[in-house]
Amino acid sequence: MRLFSGLVLATGLLAAAEGYKQAPERIRRILDAPATPQISVSPAGTHALLLRARRYPPVAELAEPMLRLAGLRINPRTNGPHKATSFEQLELNRLDTGAAVPLTVPAGMRLSAPGWSADGQRFAFTNAAASSTELWVGSIASGQLKKLPVSVNAAYGDAIHWHNDGIRLIVLAVPSTRDAAPPAGEAAAGPVIQESRGQSGPVRTYQDMLKGPHDEALLDYYGTSQPLLVNADSGETRALGQPALYESLTPSPNGEHLLVRYQHRPYSYVLPSESFPAEIEVWDLAGKLVKKIASLPMRDRVPIDGVATGPRLHAWRPTEPATITWVEALDNGDPKVKVPHRDRLLAWRAPFAAAPREYSKTGQRFMGARWLERDGAVLITDYDRDRRWTRTQLKLADADGAPSRTLWARNMRDRYADPGTPVMRTLPGGHRVVRQAGDAILLDGDGASPQGNRPFLDRFNLRTSKTDRLFHCEPTAYETTAAVLSDDGARIVTRRETPNDPPNFLVRAGTATPLPLTREQDPAPELRKVKKELVRYKRGDGVDLSFTLYLPPDYQPGTRLPTVMWAYPLEYNDASTAGQVSGSRQRFTTPAGASHLFYLLAGYAVLDDASMPVVGTPETVNDNYLEQIAMSAKAAIQKAAEMGVTDPKRVGVGGHSYGAFMTANLLAHSDLFRAGVARSGAYNRTLTPFGFQAERRTLWEAPETYLRMSPFMNANKINEPILLIHGEADNNAGTFPIQSDRLYQAIRGNGGTVRLVMLPHESHGYAGRESIEHTLAEMIEWFDRHVKPERE
Repeated sequence: MRLFSGLVLATGLLAAAEGYKQAPERIRRILDAPATPQISVSPAGTHALLLRARRYPPVAELAEPMLRLAGLRINPRTNGPHKATSFEQLELNRLDTGAAVPLTVPAGMRLSAPGWSADGQRFAFTNAAASSTELWVGSIASGQLKKLPVSVNAAYGDAIHWHNDGIRLIVLAVPSTRDAAPPAGEAAAGPVIQESRGQSGPVRTYQDMLKGPHDEALLDYYGTSQPLLVNADSGETRALGQPALYESLTPSPNGEHLLVRYQHRPYSYVLPSESFPAEIEVWDLAGKLVKKIASLPMRDRVPIDGVATGPRLHAWRPTEPATITWVEALDNGDPKVKVPHRDRLLAWRAPFAAAPREYSKTGQRFMGARWLERDGAVLITDYDRDRRWTRTQLKLADADGAPSRTLWARNMRDRYADPGTPVMRTLPGGHRVVRQAGDAILLDGDGASPQGNRPFLDRFNLRTSKTDRLFHCEPTAYETTAAVLSDDGARIVTRRETPNDPPNFLVRAGTATPLPLTREQDPAPELRKVKKELVRYKRGDGVDLSFTLYLPPDYQPGTRLPTVMWAYPLEYNDASTAGQVSGSRQRFTTPAGASHLFYLLAGYAVLDDASMPVVGTPETVNDNYLEQIAMSAKAAIQKAAEMGVTDPKRVGVGGHSYGAFMTANLLAHSDLFRAGVARSGAYNRTLTPFGFQAERRTLWEAPETYLRMSPFMNANKINEPILLIHGEADNNAGTFPIQSDRLYQAIRGNGGTVRLVMLPHESHGYAGRESIEHTLAEMIEWFDRHVKPERE
């Protein structure tokens, strides 16, 4: 039996239907608070849009029709994504004065994130209306919003691009000649058949794949777009090319060409849409073919952790009028093959008469390229998966034979050594390059340290490798760079918060008094009484660990509390990086969604983000996974007990996704906890046989590890109460809802105490207001029943 009005909960051998529970009133008040605004700064640096997200939509909205096609989730009413992140408030501000420019946003709109024109004079966004996806544009000069006469196909591909003239847009639209959607037949025309002819093709456990000819027809119907050239001022439209399954049409920097990518049959029933065959072409602005760049076959033979053979990652070079760049594997895409170079980087300049030119090779797998404006320079990053090692090199792409120079190299998990990320800016051609002043670029970093994160903005000299710190978050606050307004980094927009002050945006200009852009108020003053502390300690084998200790409002020192440990395991090559501190105790504490921090309002101490490192060589790191997570959990409890805040006999453990997997394993393989909460997890690793998380081996290569790590295989050992929560529509790779259902049945069948909550219409994370409140109520009630009571 399935009830959409509530939840179906199995109790013993019966199924009992219950309505949604409400969270306690003090939690509901916090959930009622408006979302903290997000910011989008114009490329010109003169204005910013402040956006406030639609928080916790009703489950009825999540229950809107949904088609699950080739890894996509499409709302057939809007021809857009199902349950897309959207905004309901939009505010335009001047960055020189902080003054708001009046905008009238019609009530009830569900807005996408805006995209700015290259000159920063206009912005475009979509609105998910009742029966279509609308195209809107705004002007900073007039402060007016205008709906254009276009029905956007937001279901498939990158639907909107500005032309570099700042007036026209390239839009993927629903074809005006489209007929009714293909109906489902009353009976199947025949069996669905798949066949593989002796070639290896390992596939991760993707969800929402095509299931038959009718799904293929639906994908054609809802995915097919007609590209249009749309004038943002007049609303005039002109068709480009013919309807097809377009992924993108990107204007060249000089505005004369379009880089076009579209897909076609045959489709796959085991791979998502991004793996389907594709054509890469260059068109002119009349929609006529200029050059066929590549025809890409189905990517169905890609090695685990590998890449497809042939060209990939086509893009315009931002610093030339019309030059296409791409990457090709030199190791057949297989990371296990030993070669001197894994990838080569090529460029092809319009009119594409000469042969493409190779401008660089990478020793390890190519991860990304960031172009600089001057001297044909480009920052190229590659990644060595065996060492988890990332490296960024400076290359002069136009100088034949010029050597690359390494700027930074580090273990990818080494947060302390992270130099930061190059700051980008938009060129008049609409493409982005590294922001540069002379020989200097800017680096924006988290500033991880043993004392916690202190974000920074640095100036880095490419010639001398000298670094100057332009901005450094003060020790008693948490302040990040939201946007850079000048090439020298003298003017920036920051987002600042402290334990007592909510996040707000500021404009900083040297030593001048910061200009506030927002003035958010504290939505939950009672939470200012929460005490927070970064705690460091060691594991039994000497690995450094940490957690953030939260104590509930009005905590009395010396009182031992029931405690919740919430964690998520991560893999590391060595103990030194595993022991590094992450996060900051200077953040403003306001739980959101189904956060475990709401346990604070129920009288619990919380050990948040308790370090759960799994240290070892990448190929075999999981062989002692169980021993390491148990050792880490034991060390956390011992430390909290030593501090006098935790009653070690009243500790519960919880986690989400891989943290849920950890939770079930800790209950099966230790006696440290009274109970657990496991949300949206995968518990039977035979159902993810081609790898999971950082596990590279297949089930058939490491059967003992897969079986030993699977809580399902050890369900008879889970003798502490466990609450399983899962979204019925979970589409995350590997975490099929059946994972929780089968673990529930296994524990119940072995006489364990277990409760299963399946949330209608919810995916991997929970979005609906009713679902969030119910999840919080279940979590608190479960630990109140099984963890909080004192026992002899």
